[in-house]
Amino acid sequence: MNYKRTIRGLCLPITAAAVLLSGCANGPRPLYQWTGYQPAVYDYLKGEKAPQQQIDALEKALQEIRGKGNTPPPGFHAQLGMLYASVGNGTQAMQQFEAEKELFPESSAYMDFLMKTPKQH
Repeated sequence: MNYKRTIRGLCLPITAAAVLLSGCANGPRPLYQWTGYQPAVYDYLKGEKAPQQQIDALEKALQEIRGKGNTPPPGFHAQLGMLYASVGNGTQAMQQFEAEKELFPESSAYMDFLMKTPKQH
């Protein structure tokens, strides 16, 4: 039996399998980065933090998300826009609503509604 030939015959499939599996070692990259969003919404619902504190927390989380090259989750910009509207910053609110529409076109109808009356939200 020719051992060199047998070893060569095994090397190619083993090498190919190792290369394919090494690509899976890092796992799939998440579609969205949720950094800070869920705690911010919880704080908003509890009403224990001032809107400006919530804005600051979400802006910081947004910088972290973008710094890692990731995308914020659905609702992130809408939440930030509603907070800006609640402190009377209509310009920033509109920018956030537009960003939400751009990232998530399915939210357009709701964002258009919020953009019509931002001071009431």
